[in-house]
Amino acid sequence: MPRQVDYESRRRRIAEAVCLLADEHGPQGVSMRDVAARAQVSLGAVQRCFRSKEEMLLFAVGHVGERITERVRTRLTASPAQSAATALGHAADEIALLREEHRAEARIWLAFIAQAAVSEPLADPLRTSYTALQDLLVRLVAEAADSGSADGRATPPDPQHEARALLALADGLTTHVLVGHLTAAEAEEVLHTHLAGLWERLGTTR
Repeated sequence: MPRQVDYESRRRRIAEAVCLLADEHGPQGVSMRDVAARAQVSLGAVQRCFRSKEEMLLFAVGHVGERITERVRTRLTASPAQSAATALGHAADEIALLREEHRAEARIWLAFIAQAAVSEPLADPLRTSYTALQDLLVRLVAEAADSGSADGRATPPDPQHEARALLALADGLTTHVLVGHLTAAEAEEVLHTHLAGLWERLGTTR
């Protein structure tokens, strides 16, 4: 068991090095030799963890997605007494990666997305990450609707539809901030305006 834990720890350490290099040079500019140097391990250690560069990149993509999803869940569990609407707002805020401390992570995420557009294997872990985030938002939207008065309306909002729209908006705002079309403050305003409209449709308040 200790050997297995060490192996997984090393794989994650290597994934972090991949992310740093992908941020600097893009996924295509990442080599196993450079990753070994950045992770401060031997090239052989990298090759024992990953049989190819593609396998290493796939793991790194999944690692970033898991890190974002886990951070969302951690923020939600940190304040168990918060309302369902507030929890939904916190989740959307984390997914959008608008804060300065998440800017590098946002660049890495979008670099992988750009590469995934021409690489089906790389797209698969990204779809898995998006599905996990969407499922979380569906649950939060449904909980917010249950806590409000939306269930008494003729046509209550569809949690699946609302979650998809919110995820797409948050993801798009990440890009707009990175390219300088919007400031982080402007993007947050757009996100909060959308959430205010969502809470109204759900018949709840933050």
